Amino acid sequence: MTEILERINTPRDLRPLSLDDMDTLAGEIRELIVQTVSQTGGHLAPSLGVVELCLALHRVFQAPNDRIIWDVGHQCYAHKIITGRRDQFGTLRQYEGLSGFPSRLESIYDIFGTGHSSTSISAAVGLAVARDIRGDERSVVAVIGDGAMTAGMAFEALNHAGHLRKRLVVVLNDNEMSIARNVGALSGYLSRLRTDPMYSRGKEEFETLMRRIPAIGPRVLKWGERVKDSLKYLVVPGMLFEELGFTYLGPVDGHNIAAMISVFNQAKTADGPVLVHVLTRKGKGYAPAEANPDKFHGVGPFEIDTGKTQKGPRVTYTEVFGRTVVRLAHDDERVVAITGAMTTGTGLVEFSRQYPDRFFDVGIAEQHAVTLAAGLAVEGMRPVVTIYSTFLQRAFDQVVHDVCLQNLPVVFALDRGGLVGDDGPTHQGAFDLSYLRMIPNIVVAAPKDENELQHLLKSAVDHSGPIAVRYPRGTGTGCPLDQELKSIPIGKGEVVKDGDDVTLLAIGNMVQVAVEAAETLATKGINAAVINARFIKPLDIDLITRYAKRTRIVITLEENTISGGFGSAVLELLANKEIDEVRVRMIGIPDIFVEHGKPSILREKYGLTAATVVEVIENEKQRAPKLRLAVKQR
Repeated sequence: MTEILERINTPRDLRPLSLDDMDTLAGEIRELIVQTVSQTGGHLAPSLGVVELCLALHRVFQAPNDRIIWDVGHQCYAHKIITGRRDQFGTLRQYEGLSGFPSRLESIYDIFGTGHSSTSISAAVGLAVARDIRGDERSVVAVIGDGAMTAGMAFEALNHAGHLRKRLVVVLNDNEMSIARNVGALSGYLSRLRTDPMYSRGKEEFETLMRRIPAIGPRVLKWGERVKDSLKYLVVPGMLFEELGFTYLGPVDGHNIAAMISVFNQAKTADGPVLVHVLTRKGKGYAPAEANPDKFHGVGPFEIDTGKTQKGPRVTYTEVFGRTVVRLAHDDERVVAITGAMTTGTGLVEFSRQYPDRFFDVGIAEQHAVTLAAGLAVEGMRPVVTIYSTFLQRAFDQVVHDVCLQNLPVVFALDRGGLVGDDGPTHQGAFDLSYLRMIPNIVVAAPKDENELQHLLKSAVDHSGPIAVRYPRGTGTGCPLDQELKSIPIGKGEVVKDGDDVTLLAIGNMVQVAVEAAETLATKGINAAVINARFIKPLDIDLITRYAKRTRIVITLEENTISGGFGSAVLELLANKEIDEVRVRMIGIPDIFVEHGKPSILREKYGLTAATVVEVIENEKQRAPKLRLAVKQR
């Protein structure tokens, strides 16, 4: 551990430091972040870009009494290090270690848990209102990136905050550096001038004096106001925020601690809402991340000297999706692709290159993405909305109202379905099967492997109504990929292995778990059928009821919450068909928010393994020996 960082255990320890020591500390923190993330993986470039910003904030504002909210939270590593978690930082994103995002369960300095974008200003307004109701004096600060400001929710909050006129500081972390050299000095001067109470009071007194002079009539005064406003828009940056009711300060160099301390002190004493525009460089201090910030936004373990990451031999589901949607667009000019600021993460880079006129990155605006797709579908296009499972939650009403109610042919390609691991509860795709299958008109499918994914995508584009294809994060099974794309009939499952003793009815990547369980059961004399359901909605009624009647024991397997998920759908089917004397056991994610950790660890903990399936079936055998589960005499 380096010299200055060893002495920093709380933000209070920053206050005696000289500015030179603060700069040295920033370098030490960066070194620790790079060393740790090279081993654990994580959000490297965002956290490297805000180190000085974090130090300046904690130097001026007295957390935890003053409230600091980090929007999204993927840039919070420096914050964690200086708020008493330095010694634990090596456990970052590891099971039972530090979360990669702010967490109220982890520290009193994490006042608001984040993980999804653009929520900080709304939360900060709530904190500010509560403060004023209680009569407290604390400051409230929201740190939000320029990317997160593309979401409508951020502007809804700005609009409300400006209306309320509450004392609140919004720090806009802007990764674009060019305007700092162009207008930084002028903006710094205007910031100091406009936050000076004497200036505001003098302006009011000047206007009063103008009205008292007989020669200055109403028309001339009105003309003067127009001229003043025009000049204001010309020379003052940030007028959008001024019109929303905020005092705009900046831009300020986000790597100049002294400059930020000065502007934050101004913001802290302001009487209403203030927006501080801070310019930073993503990946600052680590050359590979500065050169390629997208790659190092969220990264796995890597070599520090070269920045090279390890890539497995198997293709990922995301890569298969990306290749397939390009093929589909080649064959069908109606196919367009939409993403929300996740071109690389969702595998659409090649599509954007080959079909730029049919590719739309709407920013962090999932609601708009879905309704944009609905509009495209009305005019005969085949929009493919590519989005992470947990991010689609943000556009639930648009899925219901704008797509499904009108029965429009929109394809939802849901990446990161199921357990995603190290990013934790804000990113686990545990709910999509449940929140989608209850909506009328929509088809919901999940492939057993990466080869089936490409065929389901073909089926989705050919389908005449809304359809969601959900697939997991990471690599697939390594199965060969068919050269020809074929449509799979909607609602038709597949018998992977026949059997008479028990039915393993699985969806998505749990089909492979069912196959492994069946192999183990065979060694114990139990002949298990394995069914790849493929579709959560509609279910293959004939296939499921036939095997339920044959084996009388059905085990459903899904990497989704049990509440309202695939197993629930099967139970509803069997109840509606009045199929008696069938025992159903559901294996899935329990009714909790799943913590962060390697997916293999989480699957073991929550019983999403072949060993659990075998144990459940053996228990059923003991509880119901008269059922056909008993081992046959051969």
